[in-house]
Amino acid sequence: MIVKRRSVKRRSVERRNVDRVAGRRRWSPAAAVALITAAALAACGSSSGSAATAPAAGSDQKISVSFLSYNYGTPDIGGKGTQALIDAFEKAHPNITVKPQGVAVADVLTRLQTDTAAGSPPDVAQIGWSKMAAAYQLLPIVPVQDIPTRADWNAAMAGFSQHLLSAVEVDGKVKAVPYTISIPVIFYNADLFRKAGLDPTRPPTTVDEVKKDALAIKEKAGAQGVYFAVVDSGKSDYLTQSVIASNGGREVGPDGLPAFDQPAAVGALAAMQDLTTSGAQPAITATNAVAAFGAGKLGMLIGSTAVTASLQKASTGKFELRTAGFPSFGSRPAAPTYSGAGLAVLAKDKAHQQAAWEFIKFLTSAEGFTIITSKIGYLPLRPSLATDPKYLAPYFAANKLLSPALAQLDDVSPYQSYTGKRASQAVVALQDDAVEPIVLRGANPASTLSSVAGQVRGVLGQK
Repeated sequence: MIVKRRSVKRRSVERRNVDRVAGRRRWSPAAAVALITAAALAACGSSSGSAATAPAAGSDQKISVSFLSYNYGTPDIGGKGTQALIDAFEKAHPNITVKPQGVAVADVLTRLQTDTAAGSPPDVAQIGWSKMAAAYQLLPIVPVQDIPTRADWNAAMAGFSQHLLSAVEVDGKVKAVPYTISIPVIFYNADLFRKAGLDPTRPPTTVDEVKKDALAIKEKAGAQGVYFAVVDSGKSDYLTQSVIASNGGREVGPDGLPAFDQPAAVGALAAMQDLTTSGAQPAITATNAVAAFGAGKLGMLIGSTAVTASLQKASTGKFELRTAGFPSFGSRPAAPTYSGAGLAVLAKDKAHQQAAWEFIKFLTSAEGFTIITSKIGYLPLRPSLATDPKYLAPYFAANKLLSPALAQLDDVSPYQSYTGKRASQAVVALQDDAVEPIVLRGANPASTLSSVAGQVRGVLGQK
């Protein structure tokens, strides 16, 4: 296919026009397909299978990188932050143009399968960790660590959280680089704590203390007490895994099959149910809980630090927002796992794989994480940036909300993945058929988890 080159100025104007339109209207399925098809035609050279090499530094040779992102295109801080990253990268790499594509977080895997089948996968994709195991099985992902030289990889990853890199390794290598990562914490309304007679400088550290403080808030402050966001609207199980692991159990066994029907896991979800039945926790969706917390009607929200920036914006001028570390079960150490996404490469040829690596290297650089943390609210996976005056020291000096999560980064539990190509369906089955009925609707924890464990084994093709 031969496509006439458009000027850089025209491409920039067109991209801004698409951004403006996408921000003010919903596309019908047919219109969305038409837009995607048009974009694919316009970018047909981006993954053409050519044996060309990536343009050298300072070269006038141009290349484009297509980037599928669930943050991009959203009308909130996630979309703005992602655009800021793209703009900064293109300024630093004038010979590489990024062609971003937005997608709903729940549709990432389906979209990637569709695009791959059509022969037009993006060069780089932001994939949630709950879908990553299935993505490795279903998609032609090129391990990121295989693209650069060993020296380039080591230099790029110097200062990166080595604990987290080790946690995401598959078969001894990093196939997808951690990108937008968050760890669950306790967000709490210090004003409601005071109104309930609680000391906001001494937030709860255990699940039992969370329940006690939540009931005090409900009784004395006229607000709802707490919400553990285990019923995740994005169908992710990161908080389910965090709760189970903190009670000494596992959601997924070492064999990649369900272990959530074992006593420790049953006890963890029974404790979540007890919060609801006792009145400490409202039986509402996570989306409604976030809205209630932002409106000052909920004392504590236990969930991802990904909502930090939006909660900070909602609370400004209304109440004092604080955070604390993820709570433990009694004397057991808290064992939160990470949520968010990694960056995977699906580029077909060497030139685009190398350009994709340059993009990923920038996104996960000191400058990249400074933008990610300050504009979106995800953790800086280069912890030293928090005290570096060139980068995030001023941000952390003025904003302590991410500090508890950053302190837990080296102790975070690895995300556990189910085995096989239907790992993502297994997560959805657990969340929809077990976690939600148990936590919000009073289903029997032991029998429900036992039944759904059998169901999930069937989903995974196991008896």
